[in-house]
Amino acid sequence: MMIAACVTGLALLTLYFGGVEERNRNPNQNPITSADQDTAIVKLKRNRMGHYVASGTINHQDVEFLLDTGATDVVIPARIARDLGLRRGAANKAYTANGTVTVYSTTLNQLTIGKIELYNVRASINPGMERSTILLGMSALKQVEFLQQGDFLTLRQLY
Repeated sequence: MMIAACVTGLALLTLYFGGVEERNRNPNQNPITSADQDTAIVKLKRNRMGHYVASGTINHQDVEFLLDTGATDVVIPARIARDLGLRRGAANKAYTANGTVTVYSTTLNQLTIGKIELYNVRASINPGMERSTILLGMSALKQVEFLQQGDFLTLRQLY
């Protein structure tokens, strides 16, 4: 009985601390958001590594974004692009921190973070990208205003 109690306790602690770790990595699983007739606002909290990671959607399917103002486009790992049903377009060269890579153009019908909704967003599929997070680059971010204050980044879309 004592062993069963210890095993149960360890399992519950693992579940709890696993959730804490996930919230530390992505504190914006449900971003703070508001909207009125002419503006949508999303407030993101910086994670413990100093990055802005947020949950959102592409074409109504759940994804996770890492905001990257150094990326020209939204950049999607090939595995995720396949899962989302995105078609590869023309091959292009991209210059990354890891050198020159071949990427494929695509267009996202819809991209959302909280109440911010963007349509027909230019994106690139990167076959060499191993991560499970999509880089939210300037092809999306140029459509919103952003302001960083302390540990928060506020995105604002005007309609």
